[in-house]
Amino acid sequence: MLKGFRDFMMRGNVVDMAVGVVIGAAFTAVVSGFVSAFLTPLVGVVIGAAGDFSSYKATIAHVTFPYGQFLNVLIAFFMTAAVLYFCVVLPVTKATARYLPKKPKAAKRPCPECLTEIPEAARRCSACTAHVEPLTVSTGA
Repeated sequence: MLKGFRDFMMRGNVVDMAVGVVIGAAFTAVVSGFVSAFLTPLVGVVIGAAGDFSSYKATIAHVTFPYGQFLNVLIAFFMTAAVLYFCVVLPVTKATARYLPKKPKAAKRPCPECLTEIPEAARRCSACTAHVEPLTVSTGA
C-alpha cells in the first residue's frame, strides 16, 4: 500500500504539478502586491479617487450594496490579467517562437479505406492497416 503511494508521488507529473502550484502561489502574491501597490493607486490618480473604492456603497430600500469592494476586486483582476499577459505570456510566446520553431507538418492524405489522415509516403494505414500506394512527388525534371 505504501509502495503504491510512494510510486504515485514520485511520478514526474505529480512532482511537477506540486512545484507549479507552489510557484504559482508565490507568483500570485508578487503580482497581487504589484497591482495593489502601484497599478491600483495609478487608476485612482487617473480617475481622481484615492485608489481604494471599498467605501463606495449604495442604499436601496434600506439595503446596502457595497459595490466599491466589487470595483476593487474587478480592477485588481483586470490589472493582474494585463500584467500577466504583457510580462509573462507575451514574452514566453515570443521566446518559444524564436527558440523552438514549429516543425513543418508532413503532407497528409486520407486513407482510401477508413479516411484516416496518413502521410503521403505511407504504404500502410496506421489505423486500419490497409495497403495504400504511396504518392510520388514529381520533381519536375
